[in-house]
Amino acid sequence: QVQLVESGGGLVQPGGSLRLSCAASGSLFSIKAMGWYRQAPGKQRELVAAFTTSGSTNYLDSVKGRFTISRDNAKNTIYLQMNSLKPEDTAVYYCYAHGISLATGDPGVRWGQGTQVTVSS
Repeated sequence: QVQLVESGGGLVQPGGSLRLSCAASGSLFSIKAMGWYRQAPGKQRELVAAFTTSGSTNYLDSVKGRFTISRDNAKNTIYLQMNSLKPEDTAVYYCYAHGISLATGDPGVRWGQGTQVTVSS
C-alpha cells in the first residue's frame, strides 16, 4: 500500500501564494504518475496539475502560468506552487498517485485526504 499525506493548505488573500506538498510513503505500489485534483463545493472534481507516466506535465487551462507542479524524487514528494491565487481557486485539493500494485499486478489510484485552500479577502 501507499499513503499520501498532504499539507500546505490554508486561507490566503487574492493574489497571494501557497505551496502544497504531498508525501508518498509505503511499499507494494509502483507509482507511475502523480498529481493534484481539486473539488469546489457543488462542482465536480477536476485535474489541476499532474506528472504523466512519461514524465511530462499537464495543467488545467485556468491555472497555467500561475501554478507549477514539481517533485523531489528523493523524498517521494510532489509540490504544487500556487501563485496569483483567485477566489475561484477555492477548493479542497487532493493529491493522487496512479500506479501498479506489486502484490496483485493490478492498476490503481491512491488518494490523499485532501487539504482546504480558501482564497478570500
